[in-house]
Amino acid sequence: MSRSGALIARVPRSIRVLARQFMQVGLVGLGGFVIDVGVFNLLRWTMPGLGPIIPKIISTGLAIAANWLGNRYWTFRRERRQEVVREGAEFLVVSLIGALIPLACLGISHYVLGHTSQLADNISANVIGLILGTAFRFTCYRLWVFNPRRGEAEDAREPLTVGAARQTEGA
Repeated sequence: MSRSGALIARVPRSIRVLARQFMQVGLVGLGGFVIDVGVFNLLRWTMPGLGPIIPKIISTGLAIAANWLGNRYWTFRRERRQEVVREGAEFLVVSLIGALIPLACLGISHYVLGHTSQLADNISANVIGLILGTAFRFTCYRLWVFNPRRGEAEDAREPLTVGAARQTEGA
């Protein structure tokens, strides 16, 4: 075993699982970010009469759909539950609340503080807002939406959540 492999093997499984999921949520989120920012700017440039809010709602909706697929079928594939509709509804609730965070940052920056340039709109919505929204969503996905303790996991053969890893190690 290589030196780095030996070091990784010493890290508790629960920490390795958390790190893997965090990286995967980040990659899925990056894909959603590209969709969100790309569609937002495309609509802002091609339809300036819409203002900034309508394009942000549209771009966020498309990003939420992409993130649902990525997180359900890749990041949390072993934790996803058989109750697809309930899980999907919970994911949507968390995503919509998480989407309000960048939207609020955009609205405050654009309408309250008067920073109306496209650069200011992007910084407030797509940097500050998305950082805060991502932290909120990751926490809620792990603790609520994809928590296998809340229901029967679709693939219960190898649970990969921190809590499930502790239960397996303690048994």
